[in-house]
Amino acid sequence: MLTLTYRYRIYPCAPQELQMLESLETCRRVYNYAVRERKDWINSRKCDVNACSVQSEYIIGADRLYPDYYKQKNVD
Repeated sequence: MLTLTYRYRIYPCAPQELQMLESLETCRRVYNYAVRERKDWINSRKCDVNACSVQSEYIIGADRLYPDYYKQKNVD
């Protein structure tokens, strides 16, 4: 089986390059926010309620569901 791939070079002008960098920065921030939200949820369930330090632990309510991909992408 022969697989062909194509490679295209682009040469954006300065405003286009700036717009692409801003878009990538926005994507990076959204992704990092989603990962942090999941990590915080997981870390809030690692220690016993009576053993967690209120000053150093981020406590999320027990009724809050895990923020999976489908809940995070919902824009309601």
